[in-house]
Parts: sequence; C-alpha cells; structure tokens
Amino acid sequence: MKRLAILGSTGSIGTQALEVIAAHPGKFEVEVLSAHRNTALLIEQARKFKPNAVVVTDENKYKEVKDALLMLPIKVFAGQQALADVVQWESIDTVLGAIVGFAGLHSILAAIDAGKRIALANKETLVVAGELVMQRAKEKGATIIPIDSEHSAIFQCLVGEDMNKVEKLILTASGGPFLGRKPNYLVNVKASHALQHPNWNMGAKISIDSATLMNKGLEIIEAKWLFGVENDKIEVVIHPQSIIHSMVQFSDGSIKSQMGLPDMKVPIQYALAFPERIPNTYKRLDFKEHSKLTFEPADYKTFRNLAIAKDALYKGGNAPCVLNAANEVVVHAFLQNKVGFLEMSEMIEKTMECVEFIEHPTLEEYIHSDAEARTYTTEFLKKSQLSIY
Repeated sequence: MKRLAILGSTGSIGTQALEVIAAHPGKFEVEVLSAHRNTALLIEQARKFKPNAVVVTDENKYKEVKDALLMLPIKVFAGQQALADVVQWESIDTVLGAIVGFAGLHSILAAIDAGKRIALANKETLVVAGELVMQRAKEKGATIIPIDSEHSAIFQCLVGEDMNKVEKLILTASGGPFLGRKPNYLVNVKASHALQHPNWNMGAKISIDSATLMNKGLEIIEAKWLFGVENDKIEVVIHPQSIIHSMVQFSDGSIKSQMGLPDMKVPIQYALAFPERIPNTYKRLDFKEHSKLTFEPADYKTFRNLAIAKDALYKGGNAPCVLNAANEVVVHAFLQNKVGFLEMSEMIEKTMECVEFIEHPTLEEYIHSDAEARTYTTEFLKKSQLSIY
C-alpha cells in the first residue's frame, strides 16, 4: 500500500490521479490532499478519500475548509509553508506534484529534502530551477518520476538501458489546435479557440501553452535536467495523432518509442505504481483504427515560443526561470482576453531582455528573478492596454 500526498488535487492531473487511486483501493491510500482555492472540490475529495490531512494554500479559505470537515478526523492546515511541512511527514511514501506553475517549487523542494519519491507533473519546477532541484535530489536520495506523457515515455524507454548511450531524445508534439496556421490567422484567435485541444483534455494554462508550443519548449528544458543530456540531443517533432508519446534514439541508431492512446491516467498510474505495471480498464490502442501516423518538423518561425524557450535552454542560468514567469503572466492575461495570441511571445522576449542574467543562481536568486520578471511583464501588459485605448 503506497501512501500518497496529492499536491494540486483539484486540478486536471490531481482529479485524474484520484480516479486512478479510486480504481485501485488495494494499492494506494491518500494521506494528504492540497488545493489553492477550489475549496468546494477539495472538501468533496476529503469526504470521499478521508486523508489524514488537507492543506488549502490560500489562507483566507482555511475557516471554510475547517468548518466543513469539523466532524471528520481530518487535520486542516493553511498556507504554502504548511504544505512544505506536511509533505515531509514520515507517513507519506510518494508526493504527486501537480500544482501548476512556479507555485509548486517550494513544496517539491521540501519533499526532496525529506528524500521522498516524487511523481512530478509540475514541469515548471525543473524549468525554473532544474540544476538546483536535480542536485538536491541526488544529495537527499529522492527519486523523481515524470508524469508528463512525453517525459514518462522517455523514462519508460530508458528503463533497463542504464549502460547504453543515448544519442537523442525525440519529444513529440501534437501541434495543438493551430497546427499549420500562419500569423495572419493567429493574430485574431481568442482564448476560447486556443483551449480546444484536438487530442488531450488538460487544464486551461497547459492548453494555452500547448497552443503556443510553449509547453513543448518547457518540456525541452525539463528533459535536459530529468535525463542529463546535452542541449543539442533533444529534438521536437510534430506528431498530430498523439499516439507515439516520445522516443529515444540510442548510439546504435535504434529507436524506442512508448505508444498508446492519449490518456493522462496512464502515465499517472505508471508513476504512482512504478516499477510495477498494474492492470486497468482504459481503452486500448487498436492499430486498425490508427493506421496512419505522421510526423513533420516544428514551425519555429510561426510559433516563436518554441524558439524563445530553446534560446533560454542554451543560455541557462536564470533565463528559463524568467521565461516561465513571463509566460505565466501573459497566459493569465490571454485567458482574460487582455493580450493577443502573438503578443504573448513579444512580451516574453521583452521581459527576458530586461531581467539581469545570473549564470548560477541560488534559490533566493531564482525567487527574485521570478518576481522581477512578473513585474516587468505586468508593466508591458499595462502599456499594451493603454496603447489600445
């Protein structure tokens, strides 16, 4: 029985993880649930799974959650520091990190310091501070197993290949809802269009990142740190069907891929149960229904976020941290129709030009760079709004 802390239990990954857990009651037990402000769902989840504790990181929501769970033997805590403290409990075997964005870094570092096994869906943790995170995981004996479908695929392809040299990691991308579109079309798209992913059911932020290809850019950076490869050994290929989730090419030219229907519950289950593969009832891939798999190069010119992310990868230091912060701000604005689809890339580039470059940042410098980037991007957004009127 694996005892789990689900960080971000009310989000897309968190809710799907709880579906996996509910389907295998003899394998998993929920020790901790956490959410930021979706208290209604958090309370519902707590009543169903009866964890030892819940944490609501928005401290203003504490009384609401505490009162709702008063008659149950569930501890209730509030705030980011409380979450960082709770994930270090000895009663927790695995921490599933599904908090979206930079906000997930603090609690993941705390789990690493406690030597926990971490099922990681929060790619920003490694984008923002990959060098620091992986070094600390090595020092503390913490294990990180990726949940992103692409990184899970690579992880699965590498199992048993410890002695063999990797020549290339090939990350597949669906291309999102605007595959093949050019700037004259993209200039007019709204958030409602960008949220309509053709293959995957994801949260709003990740859906927008997929539409701009920033998601793939962040995944390139994440892959570097997860798998310890050189920058030029990571390639992106567009694969619209989303059947091959990613591939590894070895030094003899052989390529291994991990395939399956697009369903995030599969990599979630794999990460939670690893090294065991446990049965499930999910729909299976039928090659008679998916007889055509196609591939094409990524359009770095139209989808500039991918090129910007690659530049940040090669620059290193705090550049990916700045990239991530600026992107989080502009995506939030885009979801409110306050900035154009193509303008997002422009503002990210401007922000990266303004924030001072630090080659080997400390944790405090990462935090400062993140805050500074958000300030600059917010100012660019305000100026953009003023110029419209």
